[in-house]
Amino acid sequence: MSSSSRVCQPQTFGLPWPDLNDGLFYNDVVRASDSELTLIEVYSSKYKNSAPLQGWLQRIRSGQITVDREVVRDPDTILRVGSKLAYHRLPWREPDAPYLLEVLYEDDDMIALNKPSGLQVLPQGLFQQRTVLTQLLWRATQKISHLSCQQPHPVPVHRLGRGTSVTTRMVILLNILLVDWSHMVLGILLCAKTKHAKTQLAAYFADGTSNIGDGSIRSNADVEPCTERKISKIYRALVTGIVCEDKVIVKQPIGMVRYPGVAKGLYVASPTGKPALSKVEVLEREIHKNQTLVQVEIQSGRPHQIRIHLSYIGHPLLGDPLYVPGGQPKCSDFDLVDESFADDGGFRRPTNPVPGDCGYNLHAHQVTLSHPASNEVIKVIAPLPPILRKQQETEQLTPGKPEQQETEQLSRGNPEQLTHLHY
Repeated sequence: MSSSSRVCQPQTFGLPWPDLNDGLFYNDVVRASDSELTLIEVYSSKYKNSAPLQGWLQRIRSGQITVDREVVRDPDTILRVGSKLAYHRLPWREPDAPYLLEVLYEDDDMIALNKPSGLQVLPQGLFQQRTVLTQLLWRATQKISHLSCQQPHPVPVHRLGRGTSVTTRMVILLNILLVDWSHMVLGILLCAKTKHAKTQLAAYFADGTSNIGDGSIRSNADVEPCTERKISKIYRALVTGIVCEDKVIVKQPIGMVRYPGVAKGLYVASPTGKPALSKVEVLEREIHKNQTLVQVEIQSGRPHQIRIHLSYIGHPLLGDPLYVPGGQPKCSDFDLVDESFADDGGFRRPTNPVPGDCGYNLHAHQVTLSHPASNEVIKVIAPLPPILRKQQETEQLTPGKPEQQETEQLSRGNPEQLTHLHY
């Protein structure tokens, strides 16, 4: 292992979002099983999570669907095998989101970002352009243009299946450490820049998940880091109530249930779900506020794992609008579906809480990993927001230079075998 120590200089990038996105094109081909069906029958049955029947009728009649490149406005048009269908979702203004990203570390194989709260990672729902992925693609295009002295070319981010384009000079392949993709989560986001790095990082995550057994455990047993693992992820969170045990292991499977407003279903604590392991350590108890500051290390990477596991043990994240004690959603009527539709024909935004709703404090604070190319141990640390600092940490920070002093303190922790990357 290398014994070098370096600190990246702060670097920020990002382009302001346009008022409207580019819309979306969904392409499809009529299969033999769909031949002789009408246009409305195909779309209302295959894509019923996108819009109700009346919504698809509106889209067809407004000329948003083509068959073999010809606009078709008759919903009762009979389809033939092999015909090419295309639905154009018109451009819309996405909800407000920050666009600036800080680079904590970057080399030829990977990049670690400090993701702000409110910025979604991947295209999903109303956020199809205002994402981390879009900013990375724009940045890659700018770099390629600068090197080749050519004008930037358009990057087709929005495609069915959310596939990203691959330029001839740079590959952007995302591997997400923030497995909770809700845009409220902030902190370290790790991305691979090469196929080899992506393969290695994916293997690190798979190794962690494969070592987890079945069942759920809540224990005050010591929580020791696993030295054999290639990657370690540590979060800070603020939870409701006072956690009595100093250390807790949560080994509760996570599965999916049908849920209104979430097309693919909602992740919840479920005995029939996939294995998941979280190690919780109390950092500070605030008795007068009835809340606890905790540190969480996750070995697996299930969506919304920390939110689900903390609520499962009776301590949901403070301000979490979705999950309640037991690891279940506040809304218990899973079959409630609003058939009304918005101006574009799609379902209206649900009134019940959904995974992307904000309000809680969860921060990906520290990642330690074996570099995918050199095997050097890399430690990346993102500065903590004030609300997630311990009282001692707040008192130690010098006014006007918090990040600098925090960096100096952390660097003195264990400089022998770690490359420290933080500010």
